[in-house]
Order: sequence, then C-alpha cells, then structure tokens
Amino acid sequence: MTTSFDNSFNRSITLPCGAIIKNRIVKSAMSDSLGNGEGNATKAQARLYEKWAQGGVGLSIIGEVQIDYRYPETPGNLFLSPTSDIQALRLLTKQATINGAHIWPQLGHAGGLSYSKLSMPKGPSPLNTDNFQCSGMSLEEVLELPDQYANAAKIAKKAGFTGVQIHAGHGFLLSQFLSPLFNHRQDQYGGDVSARCRLIIEIINKVRSEVGQSFPIGIKINSSDQLQGGLTQEEALEAIRILDKTSIDLIEISGGSYFPGAASSSDSTSTGPYFINFAKKARKYTTIPLVVTGGFKTRQEVNTALASNEVEMIGLARALVLMPNLVNNWNTESNITVEFPRFTSPPPGGITAWYTMRITAISNDDENDFDLDLHTAINTYEERDKTRCARWQAKFI
Repeated sequence: MTTSFDNSFNRSITLPCGAIIKNRIVKSAMSDSLGNGEGNATKAQARLYEKWAQGGVGLSIIGEVQIDYRYPETPGNLFLSPTSDIQALRLLTKQATINGAHIWPQLGHAGGLSYSKLSMPKGPSPLNTDNFQCSGMSLEEVLELPDQYANAAKIAKKAGFTGVQIHAGHGFLLSQFLSPLFNHRQDQYGGDVSARCRLIIEIINKVRSEVGQSFPIGIKINSSDQLQGGLTQEEALEAIRILDKTSIDLIEISGGSYFPGAASSSDSTSTGPYFINFAKKARKYTTIPLVVTGGFKTRQEVNTALASNEVEMIGLARALVLMPNLVNNWNTESNITVEFPRFTSPPPGGITAWYTMRITAISNDDENDFDLDLHTAINTYEERDKTRCARWQAKFI
C-alpha cells in the first residue's frame, strides 16, 4: 500500500503569487547549450524540455538565459531581447508546458565569468589573480541592470514562459555582487551584506513591476561560495532574511562557483543531498518556499527532505539527464536509484561537457544510444562551441 509519505513529491504547491505547480520536483537549471548560436531557441531545445515535462517534472528551468549579449556564459545560451525569435520561443514554451508543467528561464549575466572568446569579462570590481582576470563595472553600468533584467522578463512572459528565475548563484554576476571576494565596491553596492544585496533587491522590484503580481519570480542563491574569502553561510542566511521582505516566490539553494580552480558541488563524490542542512537553517529566516538542489539520487531522499516541512521543493539536474522519466518512474517503483557514471581524473569542465552532450542526445531522442567517452564528449562539445562562437560574433559583435 502506498502511503501519503511515499507520495510527498506529488503534492501540488501554491506559490505566494498564486501560481500552482503540480508537484514538488524542479528540473534545476543547467546550461543546455542548445541555442542556435545567435541567442535563439531551437527545435531540439523544445524537444528536450518537452521530454522532461513528459517525464513528470512540475517545473523546468532553462539555465543561463542571458540579458546582455556582451556577457554570455557560452555561445549556446538563449538571449532575450526585442530581436529574439518569438515564434521559436513560443514553440519551446508550448512543448515544455505539456502535462501542466511550468517552464521558466533562468535570467543571468555571466559578469566576470563571461565567455572570454566573446566578451571582455566585467564583474562588480576589478580582479586580477594568477588564473582569473576581469575589469570592474561602472556605476552607470550597474544602474542599467534592473531594466535589463525587467526587459528580459517581459519578453519571457510574452513568449509563454510561466515564470522566471533570477540567477544569483554559482559565481556569475549577481553572485559576484553578493561575494566579498569579487565585490570591493566603495559605492552603495558594496560593503556589508545588505549593501551587496542592494542590486538584487532593485532587480527583483523592477522585474515585479514589469510582469505583475501573479507572475512567478524565483531566485537561485548560494549557501556559500566554497571559496576562501567568498560568501559565507552566515552571510547567505542574512541575504535570505533580506529576500524574505521581497515579492520573490521561490528561493532555490545551491552552492559553489565556476571560479577557476573551485571545486564543483555537482562533481562531488560525497553521498546524499549537499545543502539540506543549510536549507533547514534558512527556514528560520523566511516563509518563502524553498528549493534545495544537489545530491538527490533516490525517492526516499526526496521524500525525507520534503517530510521535514523545512523545504517545499527538490531540485534535480544531472539525475534527470541520466533518466528523463525519473519522476514518472518513482511513481511506479519506489526503489529506483539513479546510477551516476564515474570518471577517472577528468579535466576541468570535462564532466560538465559529458552531461551537456548527453542533454543533446536527449533532445535528439538518441539518449538510449549515447555512448560517448569523456574525451570524445569534450572534443565534440568544444567543436560545437567554435561554430556557435562564429555565429554569435557575426550577429552581435
């Protein structure tokens, strides 16, 4: 007999704005790198999110959807602007919302981590270390950001997306503003945690004024940067306390950074969910629904986290790349466990490249025949980026 505990992840949730998500599973943002190289959506991308919707997820988030073509994360990103191919976006959102699923773009700006072959990276402040360099943004450039995010959100709503997520994690621009390692500003956007949150609060308020009260706005934030001198857990908790006073509908908790040399949380060899203990602490600072992402592999882990009533949703990423029908499978067999591949001495970024190429296989309905070894996946990924770089440069630069 199936108990209500066994079905915890199947309960719907009503967000503060009134939107309803049919279950508690989020396909957390990943950089799918399926854009056409000119910032536009593709049929393959639409098929990818259709398959995750068919597989049972309540909400899918498209990672690294850019607000400024000058600072992309990769040339395969989407870029939302008045020149976007709205019909391609509408095909994507139509297919991604079957079975009552939600689809949100993760609105981002790579900042100091922007793709160097297409950008002159800029962060909150200049930074020059042995393996990382970026210049600093002027006050004028910072003041333009809320409008840029709001304009992208407006286009997302027009294209049929059912909400947006603001990316303030993993070392990209807004995460850089939160981090004392990156943010040395002497104006109103630098200093204590409250000042370092100022830009994010201004962006949230501007986006809300553009999309209205009933359109979901989420945010992704680090529990810590996992870097010496970076955002600490205590500072992250204070940021969540500040976010609690905004109109945000969903706070996703993750951690780590793509800063060169930083360990990736998603490449961790540790077992079990990574950030659940931080999420339990965060619950004391906010009543906004929380998503915790990272390390979930079994239905029992998901249901145990939800049964605590300290988190409302669970984010899955690589698990859903390995098994797109995972949620449906959990509805029929409670003991299904995702088997994650192990790689020996992978180069930096290599595991991400392998998963990205498996995402491509899913989008082409070829996942059952996917057998790329790590080095072939890396080479294929890099060759594809070269082609898309040329297209990005031709259109924007």
